[in-house]
Amino acid sequence: MAAAVLNRVFRAKSLTSSSSSYITRRSLCSSVTETEHKKKPLYVSQRDLKKDEDRNVQWIFLGCPGVGKGTYASRLSNLLGVPHIATGDLVRHELKSSGPLSGQLEDIVNRGKLVSDEIIVSLLSKRLEEGGAKDESGFILDGFPRTIKQAEILEGVTDIDLVVNLKLREDVLIEKCLGRRVCSQCGKNYNVACINFEAKNGSPAVYMAPLPAPPGCAPHLITRADDTEEVVKERIRIYNEMCQPVEEFYRSRGKLMEFDLPGGIPESWPKLLHALNLDENEGRRLSAVA
Repeated sequence: MAAAVLNRVFRAKSLTSSSSSYITRRSLCSSVTETEHKKKPLYVSQRDLKKDEDRNVQWIFLGCPGVGKGTYASRLSNLLGVPHIATGDLVRHELKSSGPLSGQLEDIVNRGKLVSDEIIVSLLSKRLEEGGAKDESGFILDGFPRTIKQAEILEGVTDIDLVVNLKLREDVLIEKCLGRRVCSQCGKNYNVACINFEAKNGSPAVYMAPLPAPPGCAPHLITRADDTEEVVKERIRIYNEMCQPVEEFYRSRGKLMEFDLPGGIPESWPKLLHALNLDENEGRRLSAVA
């Protein structure tokens, strides 16, 4: 059922997709390490270069909770002019609405259960249908797929060009999550942690400057209830258990690009663009004229 719903959506989108394309999909090298960031950039792969040439990129972002998937996916979305679709945002939006799934989702979330594949696919299908009505083309998925079943459903209905797996040392990731703060007035996110970890056991050194709140938000900062060390470690454990098979699913298909974050946004963003063979100014120019 879930696969049929997505299949119908992608068939409809293929008939109405835009003919503009901001980036050519190229051959792939499968892994990026910190030492390789300075080498020849890696390129995007696709199963069939003659297939769907007129559509924009169809990418997936993987990575542990708190690693920064939303941050970098959103930046690339703006750069390339393709929608950033985060399933976490879709769930939160549905919870706030009076939609048909809101009551069911509330019960699942309150009991600490995982949202089923059927519900996630239903929310994603709804979002893609809305995008198709606005002639959106391409996407960057954030938070989907998280299971092998979801990956298989997606593979059955569309081609994924590239899967970017963002990686960060676990000790750094925990410190980053514990430093997160949210403005209770506007909902924006900040981080009070100043992270400066030396290289250890083969892991690279990492520096991340704080992301301070402006004066208007500073008095209203709160800590998320689930940003405790115990909860953060459990989220990482669950993610690794669930998503390592998904990583291997795409690695075996030559679509996985692993990117070790060397630091915060100032350090990581230029290197990520280089790894993707993207030029920020050119991307913005193409997005503006589309």
